[in-house]
Formats: sequence, structure tokens, C-alpha cells
Amino acid sequence: MPKDDNIEAEGTVIECLRNAMFKVKLSNGHIVTCTISGKIRMHYIKILEGDTVKIEMSPYDITKGRITYRNKN
Repeated sequence: MPKDDNIEAEGTVIECLRNAMFKVKLSNGHIVTCTISGKIRMHYIKILEGDTVKIEMSPYDITKGRITYRNKN
């Protein structure tokens, strides 16, 4: 699948789960289960509850996503 087909959104981390998984609440109220992208994992960027993050989702399954950026708070 090409990278251009991903849906990008911004949300807030509401819960930290096991294995670098997070529950993110989007601005429209939808809750998405997300994992960390490779670059964030490689650079040891910590993500905590309450952080604002940018995620990308596949148009085929919008219940799962990937965290691609953490905004500085």
C-alpha cells in the first residue's frame, strides 16, 4: 500500500498499554489503539498519558494506527 493513502489525525494519549501500545482519543471523540513508529522507538522518545500526538491510520481499518510524532507540551 502506498504511503500516500494513510489518514493523518491528531489526538491525545488517554492510556498506556503493554508492548508500546497506546489508546489515543481523537478530536472527534473516536478512540484508536496505536503503536509507536520505528523512528520514535529508535530515538527513545517517551510518550506519556496526556501527550498530544500525530497518528496515521489505514483507510481499511481506522481502529488501529501508528504514532508518528509527539508534540512538545
